[in-house]
Amino acid sequence: MTGPIPFDLLPETAATDAAGQLTVGGCNVLDLAAEFGTSLFVYDEEHLRNRCREAVSSFGEGVAFAGKAFLCRAMAKLAHEEGMHIDVASGGELHVVLAAGVPADRIVLHGNNKSDTELLAALDVGVSRIVVDSFDEIDRIEGINHPRAPKVLLRVTPGVKAETHDFISTGQDDSKFGFGVSSGQAQLAVERANASDAMELVGIHNHIGSQVFRVESFAEALKVVAEFSEPLGLAELSVGGGLGVAYVEGESAPSISAWGMMMAEACDRLGVSARVLAEPGRAIAAKAAITLYTVGTIKTLPDIRTYVAVDGGFGDNPRPVMYGSDYTTFLPRDPGADRPRRVRVVGKHCESGDILVRDAPVPFDLALGDILATPVTGAYGQGMGSNYNKVLRPAVVFVRDGDARVVVRRETNEDLLATDLG
Repeated sequence: MTGPIPFDLLPETAATDAAGQLTVGGCNVLDLAAEFGTSLFVYDEEHLRNRCREAVSSFGEGVAFAGKAFLCRAMAKLAHEEGMHIDVASGGELHVVLAAGVPADRIVLHGNNKSDTELLAALDVGVSRIVVDSFDEIDRIEGINHPRAPKVLLRVTPGVKAETHDFISTGQDDSKFGFGVSSGQAQLAVERANASDAMELVGIHNHIGSQVFRVESFAEALKVVAEFSEPLGLAELSVGGGLGVAYVEGESAPSISAWGMMMAEACDRLGVSARVLAEPGRAIAAKAAITLYTVGTIKTLPDIRTYVAVDGGFGDNPRPVMYGSDYTTFLPRDPGADRPRRVRVVGKHCESGDILVRDAPVPFDLALGDILATPVTGAYGQGMGSNYNKVLRPAVVFVRDGDARVVVRRETNEDLLATDLG
């Protein structure tokens, strides 16, 4: 971690210009920071489109972008244009995707505690599928008594714990999600759904967690789920999402294509006849973006460490605080520079835990006012961000072929009062 930033951690179109400075989508990154300010999310639109195309090629019709990874109207529209369905997990996400012009029959509704209001909204517009998560939800759908009986998938938990953080592991028996296979709850749910006139059971869904590096874990879960689902003769089987990505030097992760190939081979081996669906999110969005910050303070504590404070923090990337997630850093003014110095990059929020990168590699000449970049920040940063300390949330810029467009504007102080009635 002392050499230059590896370009395999950067967006697909990342390059250097004649001055040795970083460009993404044909745009000089320092120019973007000057024009749009920092902190700033910069997304490589071509990267996003290529990953969407890879997902469609690997899984076919019905593969859905997991909107929770990164969602705004521009992203929903892009995923739809590239042939993907979109997975939403709340009424708010549903509203955003519909506002982007995505047809309702290309939307899948998730969530472990959908309200009557959310279910009614989904039924009214006619979403493609509802992934049912509990017996209470079956009761709610029946209680609504809507003239349109939705197509549903039942989410089951296969009892496979993914090798990931406990907070994002969802396939084990002890989970707030789904119906357990080993407990017999999944079988009871199938019987309930099949006996109901209020819904049409078309498939089974499972999801073992997020940031999963071993594709074998998906195959292990598929074996359990397929043994349960295949005798039911249902048309669809969703393997969910959760494919991991490399965040720092030395990590590697399987591609969407490798994941799709593994799933296809496992399905053939297990005799799966159902149409296999998937819901990649992180694997599409994470590496597509870098976040730009301005260095505001460099504080050296002799014999302890050096703190580098930037104009953002866990308000735009809470993953290091929530999951202990690692990131790396570099200076876009010279991405080819060695980074032998170690510092701790922190934000501006009033919390000691406001840490972005615990052990960040930087050049020795890092200085006040420098633009500092963290790569692989396209997933679960902007979407999970907050206004803690009333810090304004960053703008989001899409870049492509030398053009930059703001798709989510920077918040203003007036925005902070939009819902504050005094």
